[in-house]
Amino acid sequence: MNVRYRVELSQAERDQLTAMLRGGHHAARKLKRAQILLAADIGATDVAIAASVAVGESTVYRTKRRFVEGNLELALSEEPRPVPPRKLSGKEEALLVATVCSSPPRGRARWTLELLADEMVRLTNHGELSRETVRRRLAENELKPWRQDMWCIPQVDGTYVARMEDVLDLYAEPPDAKRPVVCFDESPTQLIGEVRQSIPAVPGRPRRYDYEYRRNGTVNLFVFLDAHRPWRKVKVTEQRTAREFAECMRDLVDIHYPQADLVRVVMDNLSTHTAGALYEAFPAPEAHRILRRLEFHYTPKHASWLNMVEIEIGVLRGQCLNRRIGERKQLASQITAWEKQRNKAKARIKWMFTVKCARTKLARAYPDPTKES
Repeated sequence: MNVRYRVELSQAERDQLTAMLRGGHHAARKLKRAQILLAADIGATDVAIAASVAVGESTVYRTKRRFVEGNLELALSEEPRPVPPRKLSGKEEALLVATVCSSPPRGRARWTLELLADEMVRLTNHGELSRETVRRRLAENELKPWRQDMWCIPQVDGTYVARMEDVLDLYAEPPDAKRPVVCFDESPTQLIGEVRQSIPAVPGRPRRYDYEYRRNGTVNLFVFLDAHRPWRKVKVTEQRTAREFAECMRDLVDIHYPQADLVRVVMDNLSTHTAGALYEAFPAPEAHRILRRLEFHYTPKHASWLNMVEIEIGVLRGQCLNRRIGERKQLASQITAWEKQRNKAKARIKWMFTVKCARTKLARAYPDPTKES
C-alpha cells in the first residue's frame, strides 16, 4: 500500500535531516521522523524502517505520505490528533460546578474527586465517570474543592475607610527624617528543639532530621519597619504585655530615632497598643515625655494587610525561621544576623496600593452617603 509514497530527498534535504540528527536539540518524535525519511530515501522497506526506528508501520506510512503530498516541513511536524468528544455536556458540566459549590454529603468534610464522580453518575445517565474527567473540568473552572481559605469579612464603614486612607496617605508621603513612619507589629514564635541530632546533607542525599521534636515554649517578636527607608528591627521578648509594648515605644524614640521630632507609628488595634500602656509601665512624666514624640495611626479592624510590617514578618519567617530553633538565645542570634544582612542589602517593601487605588478597586465597598440609612 506504500508503493505510491516514494521518498526522494534532495541533497539539501538530506543535509538538513543529517544535521538535525547530529544536533539532537529536537523532540524525539521529530528525530524519529527524520530517521524514517532518510531510511526511506535509500530504499528501505517500511517493515525494516519500523524495526530500526522503533515505531509502528503506520507511523512510517503517515510520515512518507505527508512528505510526498506536502513537503519536508509538513512531514517533520506533529500531525494534528483528533480531539475526543467531551465526556460531559455543557449542562452536565454546569451541574458539576453547582455540585462542587454545594455542601458535601453528610459525614464528609469536603468534596473529593471520587465523591464528585459518584455523584455525577447518580445525577446523570453516565454509567461511570473517571476522576480525571472530573479533575479536568474542575481545573477549567478554577475549582479546587479540597482547598479552603480562612478570611475575615470586614465591616467597611466610615471608620474603616478613614483609617485605611490615613495609613495610605502616610505611605505616600516623601521620606522625612524628622517625622519618620514606622510600621509595628508583634508575632509569637514557638521554640522547637531537636530530640535527635540531624544528619547533614551529602552529595546525592538531602539533610535528614527526625520527625520527633521538642517544644520549648514560645517567645514574642516585636518587629519595627521604616516605611520610607531600608531599616527594620526585631526585638525578642518572653511576653507581649503592655509593659513590653511600652518599652518598645521608648526604644523607638530614644534609641532608634533620637533625632526625630515625631515618630508616626502604624499598628493594629491590639488592646495593649494604647497610650495608657505607657502610663502603666512608667511614671507619668516619663510616659508623657515619650508620648509627646509619638503619634499612633491604627489600621482598620481585620485589615492587617494594610500594615507593611506584615509583609516583612512573612519574609522573616520564610528566610530565617522556617526551621527548628530550640533556644531563645539561638533564635535571637539568628534573627540579628538576618536583620543585619537585610538592612545591609537595603531591602525595602515596594508599596503600590494608594488612596486612588483604594477608591477605584474598593469603590463598591465604600459607604454611600447619598443613600438613606
